[in-house]
Amino acid sequence: MNSQFDIAYFSAEIGISVSLPTYSGGLGVLAGDHLKAAGDIGLKICGISLLYREGYFKQDIDENGIQIETYPRFDPAPLLKKVDISFSIILRKRKVQLEVYQFDYTANNGHIVPLFFLDTDIEKNNAHDRHITNRLYSGDQDHRILQEAVLGFGGLQLLRNLNQNNISTYHMNEGHCSFLVLGLMHQFNGNIEKVKSLCHFTTHTPVPAGHDIFSTERVKSLLNNYIPDNLDLPSIKKNNRFHMTELGLSFSRSANGVSRLHGDVAQNQFSWKKIGYITNGVHHSYWMGAPFKNLFDKYCIGWRKDPSQLLKVDLIPDNELFEAHIIRKKYLLGFANAELGRAFDLDTLTIGFARRSATYKRAQLLFHDMDRLVEVGHGKIQVVFSGKAHPKDQGGKKIIQEIVSKANDISGSIKIIFLPNYNMWLGKLITSGVDLWLNTPLRPNEASGTSGMKATLNGVPNFSILDGWWEEGCKNGINGWGIGDPNQSDDTIDAGHLYSILENQIIPMYYDHREKWICVMKQAIKTGVDFTAKRMISEYKTKYYEV
Repeated sequence: MNSQFDIAYFSAEIGISVSLPTYSGGLGVLAGDHLKAAGDIGLKICGISLLYREGYFKQDIDENGIQIETYPRFDPAPLLKKVDISFSIILRKRKVQLEVYQFDYTANNGHIVPLFFLDTDIEKNNAHDRHITNRLYSGDQDHRILQEAVLGFGGLQLLRNLNQNNISTYHMNEGHCSFLVLGLMHQFNGNIEKVKSLCHFTTHTPVPAGHDIFSTERVKSLLNNYIPDNLDLPSIKKNNRFHMTELGLSFSRSANGVSRLHGDVAQNQFSWKKIGYITNGVHHSYWMGAPFKNLFDKYCIGWRKDPSQLLKVDLIPDNELFEAHIIRKKYLLGFANAELGRAFDLDTLTIGFARRSATYKRAQLLFHDMDRLVEVGHGKIQVVFSGKAHPKDQGGKKIIQEIVSKANDISGSIKIIFLPNYNMWLGKLITSGVDLWLNTPLRPNEASGTSGMKATLNGVPNFSILDGWWEEGCKNGINGWGIGDPNQSDDTIDAGHLYSILENQIIPMYYDHREKWICVMKQAIKTGVDFTAKRMISEYKTKYYEV
């Protein structure tokens, strides 16, 4: 490899293509968009992650709403090229051999961003070591420690073996990558200031479960060659726990959250570290449906390279804009009806809710008062749900069961479906095909919420709790609608507000004032301009990469 990289982007998951099962959801897809946008502006960057031969999992939902997980085997050969390199790291006091696969993302300008995926599932390793990289976010704590060691120590070793000697920024995403800093400490003979000068850390979640905390004894037992005895971390001193986010933050020159509100939350979580924010963005051309791309090519010339050209959306005749939306809606409903044997209607206001099934995301809030929901929505709305629950998240699985159960209870009044196996392809289909995007997290637990950004760029208004990015983007009644009181989160109050807005503003506008609805659609697209990955990567470049 001749080219030298300035930036090494580390993430436990990267969603660069629907064909590569190397992501679970938001973080991975965001990482993919980050790298795509970096390519668009010609940054010398590479991505580093793990090769999950059994992916995250394939999801099926039975008639009772029970999630069934299967793990189809992934063959990297057709899509990835094997790098002519192998090396080892010490785990569990023995050598574990690593091989590397590469995926080259080529931006529209021809710039190539290589992604490297580390793999332990090779014949030279014993059975236990072969399984380390097989599944994303799997196994017990020991398994997670080993995976994160492969990512951090193995990723750093890979860069050395590639003779990448000019890295000016090691960008860590979440604590999953934080062992990297200990590898750098070893490389620079304990020079903390040198390590700090090279590292940047992004935290993506305000939820405690998103921050890995391990037993210090277990970390040292598994990784004894890499862990200094005198590691000065507050969590170790306080309760002998190894807090991975704290590790990454402690050895980084800078850090950020992923929205204005999340930056404040993260700053409160880790008050000893200065934490800024860069609000996430999405790769605008990737997430748009083809009918909108064609329309923008006609009326917003140059939008692919310069998303600000989308501000000219008012030039598009209302009928053409709505027809482009209807094409995507037909595609979505056709797929849903064929998949589940339902009869969703093209003329009915269709609401979408699709994201990871976790309790704080409150997918079930819509059903808080079933009588009120039926009163408001009978014959007037239909709802598309999707999203995976982590295999060990019983609360998330119960939410899916509740959605399926409630859907059956009111099937005669409101049509509701749950589409299984949420992935990049299905995410694009839903965000571009529904009429209204619903998001109801328990504030302030939604760090950003990029699915709503994808919806806006497809002219789909958001109907959301004022959390994450929507706290910045919402112009109530103009580009979408906010739900609830920004100063509190209460299920009863939030649900009541949701029903009221749906009944008194959204449903009447959709059915009786179509020209106003299309105006909101256009305003949503304009809002989307401020939440593109191009804006996001430009901010990372000026704030955190150019030092």
